[in-house]
Amino acid sequence: MQDIIAKLEAKRDEAAMGGGQRRIDNQHGKGKLTARERLDVLLDDGSFEEWDMFVEHDCVDFDMQENRIPGDGVVTGHGTVNGRLVFVFSQDFTVFGGALSGAQARKICKIMDQAMKVGAPVIGINDSGGARIQEGVESLAGYADVFQRNVEASGVIPQVSLIMGPCAGGAVYSPAMTDFIFMVKDSSYMFVTGPDVVKTVTHEEVTHEELGGAMTHTSISGVADLAFENDVDLLLQTRRFIDFLPLSNKEKPPARLCEDPLNRDDFSLDTLVPENPNMPYDMKELIAKVVDEGDFYEIQPDHAKNILVGMARMDGRTVGIVANQPMVLAGCLDIASSKKAARFVRFCDAYNIPIVTFVDVPGFMPGTAQEYGGIIKHGAKLLYAYAEATVPKVTVITRKAYGGAYDVMASKHLRGDVNYAWPTAEIAVMGPKGAVEIIFRADMNDPAKIEARTEEYREKFANPFVAGRKGFIDDVIMPHGTRRRVCKSLAMLRNKDIKNPARKHGNIPL
Repeated sequence: MQDIIAKLEAKRDEAAMGGGQRRIDNQHGKGKLTARERLDVLLDDGSFEEWDMFVEHDCVDFDMQENRIPGDGVVTGHGTVNGRLVFVFSQDFTVFGGALSGAQARKICKIMDQAMKVGAPVIGINDSGGARIQEGVESLAGYADVFQRNVEASGVIPQVSLIMGPCAGGAVYSPAMTDFIFMVKDSSYMFVTGPDVVKTVTHEEVTHEELGGAMTHTSISGVADLAFENDVDLLLQTRRFIDFLPLSNKEKPPARLCEDPLNRDDFSLDTLVPENPNMPYDMKELIAKVVDEGDFYEIQPDHAKNILVGMARMDGRTVGIVANQPMVLAGCLDIASSKKAARFVRFCDAYNIPIVTFVDVPGFMPGTAQEYGGIIKHGAKLLYAYAEATVPKVTVITRKAYGGAYDVMASKHLRGDVNYAWPTAEIAVMGPKGAVEIIFRADMNDPAKIEARTEEYREKFANPFVAGRKGFIDDVIMPHGTRRRVCKSLAMLRNKDIKNPARKHGNIPL
């Protein structure tokens, strides 16, 4: 018995060392934690239960049978984050560069299958050079097995990908199908083909960071959601983020004790919107003053800045926030912002998270670049997402809500449950000046008459009362009471129950 115990402990020690001290030192030298150290930071102390520590690859080509390491380059299992169950896998770059083998894929698939059975999120830590070349097609099959489970888990359990090193080739598609992607600045990257291939095929000179670094994907491509300074920062922020999410689509969003008064008024909001309709203001100020304790966890803050999305709490319960940002492009909807918001709305709807929308939108962005880029289809994604969503939807129009963009932004016509407007709201087909120039084109040579007509249009339509008379707005509220009214509406909607027509799935305009 003692011999068996000693052998067990030796195997455990070997697995814990991964690729050996030299490679661990190399990892630390790059400012990166090892696979196990990352799990120590991510999970509650003592909560990690490891699975498949002793799994080894079965490849015999290229003398691989002489090079087997317990665990085979990934640490898998389950633990808790702030007391709530999560399943995890953490690729170990010290073992074959974290390259995915058939055995490694089977380990990942096993914990994903178990997460689906019990209803708990999967957090994947990616740090891998890609497919294990020595295994050939078996490693490619392993990727596809993981992809299939990503698809089956989508909308059932939250999936979060932490990119904490290289992630290239086929490896990028698993994170791409998860709900959120977090990256580390200067030490993680994602791309389908690396800089060398790019140079050979297109003759472009580009660095790893420029091609697929954290700042590239969080600001330009929109592939990733957040970029953090280092491993520890990312892992701690992931702990905070997971607290906003339900464990599965069978649960309501988590609730916690809220000490921020439900009936708190903020009279500074009464002067937030400038008198000049062409002057911007910061929508983040409104969000911070309305949500619990000013805590807004923004998603994709550096991409498509003309729209804001993220998690917050209202009366202690998680809500998703979507808001136009007048500080950027006057809050217009364009291709990037439509896709960003549509994906977030669909995530919230999949996981029973109510959506609160703050509207100040002058319309869709005009121009050939937008039209050639497919703004019609991309804008329709956001429309589709809101129309399809069955979760509670509360909308507050703060200023402009013009044209089709009014419809798209969670209007009453897209099954908005409660739609409020501030007294400063302007709900119309278009702005007064543009409307008058079309309606009274014959008077364009008479500035005085055009000015009078503009003022007439502004008084008639540039206010919330026409929509209010038709029941498209449930109430015109004072800005300082926004928190109170939204919280009460969400409480009223807590047991909302509607269903979409029976179907296999809709055909969203992708």
